[in-house]
Amino acid sequence: MCVLAHVLEEAGIATVVLASMRPVAERMNVPRVLYCEFPLGRPLGMPDNAAFQHEVLSAAFDLLEAPEGPVLVDYPEIVEAFETPLACALPPRYDPDIAPSVDEAQGLRAAYDRAVARRGTTEVGRSISADGVPGALTDLERVIAGEHWKEVYGPRLDTLAISHDLRSYYQEAALELAEGPAPGARQVEAWFFEETEAGKTLAVARDALKDQDAPDGIIFYMVPVGR
Repeated sequence: MCVLAHVLEEAGIATVVLASMRPVAERMNVPRVLYCEFPLGRPLGMPDNAAFQHEVLSAAFDLLEAPEGPVLVDYPEIVEAFETPLACALPPRYDPDIAPSVDEAQGLRAAYDRAVARRGTTEVGRSISADGVPGALTDLERVIAGEHWKEVYGPRLDTLAISHDLRSYYQEAALELAEGPAPGARQVEAWFFEETEAGKTLAVARDALKDQDAPDGIIFYMVPVGR
């Protein structure tokens, strides 16, 4: 949005950016920015709270009255990122001789297959298939154990696509198992990273890859920026 603001300003259209990442707004030198310490993806702060959202918009429009820029103002209220994880039971351990994440993923396979059969489609497949999920988790466990990523993956490191497939596999299985109304996207994300062995493995493996100087562009988005 910061780049787009510059384009619109050059066309003679005044802009105000609602920024959730202050360093980015500072680097981009945007004419008018209201920095809001809100969860990423919620530029107006609080869902279903029209009064609060109107206050944010009013503060943003007030920046149009500034005599000159660039102007960067901090919104005075902070909204914490909090999502109750999805209530979804995980399978019990079956094989104590393999990593907990691998055992867990194998236990979710039946739920994943039911989800695919019911929906007729899946998001898994950018890098690995459902059959490749246990192996992908095994590779991440190897990195955590100290093996260098080049020994595990060879010259081509594709952990960004792998992390997408792992999350999709788990999320699709979870939606098949969970009861009640459809959960919010952040609830499923919270469940994956806070409740599942695979989510914890992914987060720890990302840190291990960073310590091994793996390419930042590949590993940065293995875990959502808010985490």
